[in-house]
Amino acid sequence: MSKQIRLGILTPSSNTALEPLTFQIVSSIPNVSVHFSRFPVTGISLSPKGLAQFDHSVIMPAAQLLAHAEVDMIGWSGTAAGWMGFEGDEKLCEAITKATGIPATTSVLALNKALDIFKIKKLGLVTPYLDDVQERIVKNYNAIGIEVTSETERHLRVVKNTDVALIGEDVLETLVGQVVEGGAEAVSTFCTNLIAAHKVELWEAKFGVPVLDTVTTVTWDMLRQCGVDTKAIKGWGRIFQEA
Repeated sequence: MSKQIRLGILTPSSNTALEPLTFQIVSSIPNVSVHFSRFPVTGISLSPKGLAQFDHSVIMPAAQLLAHAEVDMIGWSGTAAGWMGFEGDEKLCEAITKATGIPATTSVLALNKALDIFKIKKLGLVTPYLDDVQERIVKNYNAIGIEVTSETERHLRVVKNTDVALIGEDVLETLVGQVVEGGAEAVSTFCTNLIAAHKVELWEAKFGVPVLDTVTTVTWDMLRQCGVDTKAIKGWGRIFQEA
């Protein structure tokens, strides 16, 4: 009998998309289960209140609760490092492992690994975020040599997180197409409350580039670090077959 693998996912409290999507992604692997722990997040902005939601002192208690379930891996399914800095996620993972003994990853760190594997230098960025949040994300990617330009980014200026999950697939598909037309070598649907992961394979076929959804990236990285052959996951994008 295959060893049972438990994945622990850190989840923003107002997120209504990532749990059902993550369950669906791993559903074809019988020995993998997914377990969630929430911490308070209600909106995305660069205000002191908005940034304080992602303080590690807020996130760590949720990680400790996942450790009670003796999960094999802890993943932060969120994108705050995009505007707060990638090193923040690196430090969070270190803190989680130090406190629990469990390895950790995040949506953004996993995305960056995938960009390296696919050798992407020009990224299409589709998000629901405000102008200043988007500017921070673009700046952080440009700083690590991943080019994002006005032609390869689109954002929808949404603050309230529950409203993000209401953004239609047709809207997202239009934006994905626009950034590909602008020259993107790959596209990230960059927010784990976007209901997008299940459309990735269709968009990859339609637009001809990898589409790296941030619900998908953290799940992919957790599985691979747990020794799971991700090629068993069909219908959720090239990342599982090629990365």
